[in-house]
Order: sequence, then structure tokens, then C-alpha cells
Amino acid sequence: MFEQAIHSEQIIEFLKHLLRYIEGDILLIWDRLPGHRSKITQQFIRDQKGRLETEYLPPYAPELNPVYIWAHCKHHELPNVCAKNLWDLGEGARRSLKRMRRRPRLITAFWKQSSLFV
Repeated sequence: MFEQAIHSEQIIEFLKHLLRYIEGDILLIWDRLPGHRSKITQQFIRDQKGRLETEYLPPYAPELNPVYIWAHCKHHELPNVCAKNLWDLGEGARRSLKRMRRRPRLITAFWKQSSLFV
């Protein structure tokens, strides 16, 4: 979690983390955040020699919005988190998302649910 806007430097830091912990090729599905499209980020991706591939969401695609995942976290995972500061809130959100990784059917259901509103 970042208090400020996300820029290329934070994106590249995140990508380095992915490359370190995930074996094989990685497909990134991104929105059109300026940091995703920046020259420095694109050069970093090219430097990975095909290990990172990118696909962009359409400019307007509400059916692909992960709002349902965040709503689930907010209403089912985080309501009892009494964060004293942004760090505590971030830790609670990370734990919530980590637990959701063990429930891929739940995540799939969110994407299917969002497609109903197209």
C-alpha cells in the first residue's frame, strides 16, 4: 500500500518481486495507468527478454473491474481490523488478499458476477 500515487519506480519494484518469487513467464493484465505505459517501465519489461508479457484492459471496461474483490475484503475480511495507522491497515489488507488466494473459486465468482452488469 502506498500513501502517494504509484509511479514507474514502484511498479518496477513490484515487478522485480514477481520475477524473484514466480517461476516462468508472467502475463500482466494492466489498466492504462501512466506508470504502466511509461518508457522506463516498458524498457524494464523489454529487458526481461520475454519473461514478462503485458495485455491492457480496454479503456472503459467496468465488467473487468475487481471492485467485487475489494468489496468482499471490506465487508467480510476487514470489518474487525482496528488499524491504528496506514501500515496496520495495509497489513490487514495483505492478509485478507493472501487468504483469498486459497479460494480461487471465490475469485472466479467475482469475475463472473461482474460480467453480469455489462
